[in-house]
Amino acid sequence: MRPLILVTNDDGGSAPGIRNLIDFMNEIGELVIVAPANPQSGMSHSITVRDPIRLKKIKTNNHHSEYECSGTPVDCVKLALDQILTRKPDLIVSGINHGSNASINVIYSGTVSAAIEGAIMSIPSVAFSILDYSWENDYSHYKKFVQSIVRNVLENGLPERICLNVNIPFIDAAQIKGIKICRQAIGYWDEEFEKRTDPSKSDYYWIKGLYKNCDAGEDTDEWALKNNYISVVPVTTDYTQHDSIVKLNKRPFHV
Repeated sequence: MRPLILVTNDDGGSAPGIRNLIDFMNEIGELVIVAPANPQSGMSHSITVRDPIRLKKIKTNNHHSEYECSGTPVDCVKLALDQILTRKPDLIVSGINHGSNASINVIYSGTVSAAIEGAIMSIPSVAFSILDYSWENDYSHYKKFVQSIVRNVLENGLPERICLNVNIPFIDAAQIKGIKICRQAIGYWDEEFEKRTDPSKSDYYWIKGLYKNCDAGEDTDEWALKNNYISVVPVTTDYTQHDSIVKLNKRPFHV
């Protein structure tokens, strides 16, 4: 039996990234695609709780079944597991995201959060992103790298409650030096909100920002990407900073 693979993203079902990912995965397993009806970038692990979620079947063919979801990437995964799939998938893949999800971007990313939701449910999951925003580029050049990572995960699994955050540098495939297992670089977005006025004379704000890398380590995702490697960061669902528990327990917290 071919492995069952759930495919989703945060850029929407028509984005070239997910269309390429579907083509790559069709060669590996049986697919079910559940993608947002509209772009959901920056939604992180948001779920829809105040509005109804709509689910529309787009098509079914010999290769896959495809659905459009009105909710977030995490909604897509939750709905697929509860309402669509007749068995637990062997793998969840999310992406290919248009733009980096390295470093602190993992906190904001809907693409990565879809994979994290899979990890919560003990399903091996991988999020793929490429450091390019254009919808005109042909991502099929990176097919062998994506398929290699997916086959590795299908064959060997992942540790409990761990998913993989994969970022691909936007360079010629022949220039990619390899795949590096990394830690997340320490960084942040230096942001400001630009005040604007709409035609009705009402003020609104538009966010702008510049990423700041605060990490000179050569074991980070940012270093790997700048040096022409694909970065692979294992991401955990446990946000606890365990080393700090002992330190904090030494403090005299009084009620």
